[in-house]
Amino acid sequence: MERSALYRRALAPITLFAGGIGVLAGILAFSLHIESLRAFGTLWLGVAMVAVAGAFLLARRQSLNDGELFWSPPTRRVAQALLAPLTVGLLVSAISIAGASSQDKADVALPVVWMLCYGCALHAAGFFAPRGVRLLGWFFILCAFGVFCTLFSAEPLRNAAAANIVMGVFFGVVHLVYGTYLYFTEQQKDVA
Repeated sequence: MERSALYRRALAPITLFAGGIGVLAGILAFSLHIESLRAFGTLWLGVAMVAVAGAFLLARRQSLNDGELFWSPPTRRVAQALLAPLTVGLLVSAISIAGASSQDKADVALPVVWMLCYGCALHAAGFFAPRGVRLLGWFFILCAFGVFCTLFSAEPLRNAAAANIVMGVFFGVVHLVYGTYLYFTEQQKDVA
């Protein structure tokens, strides 16, 4: 139970950081009218790398502040749980981007795949973290199906602008909301 509280405490700043990066990238991509599949995929993979690097640095800083080992057995288990689904997302992205011509436009197909892979990764990691992580994983999976059904059935909505909005909302706003929830509920527990 104590380890779960530590993970929960580390998750708040990480999800707030990832959410902030996601919102900024969504605004940037939408305002710059990034439409080609290559530019879209490259931008969002770059954002993912910045988010992962930031999460690593935040978690490392927290482990140093708490005087704990960073690469502990629980951390290794979480990393192993995340590895397979995130690798699938990376490979699908690389194949999509490499096979895209300069005329191929981004649409919601890649964000749906990313949401599914990310949701599976969160669900797997949630077995070693607080229950809310598994629920967030299911949220991403169910929302991916919702986006798929909604936007794939409406041809005019299958465009790069919708893809950037989906990315900004789910990988930005949803993380900000979840991080804020974690931050305030953890603060209340510390006071009690």
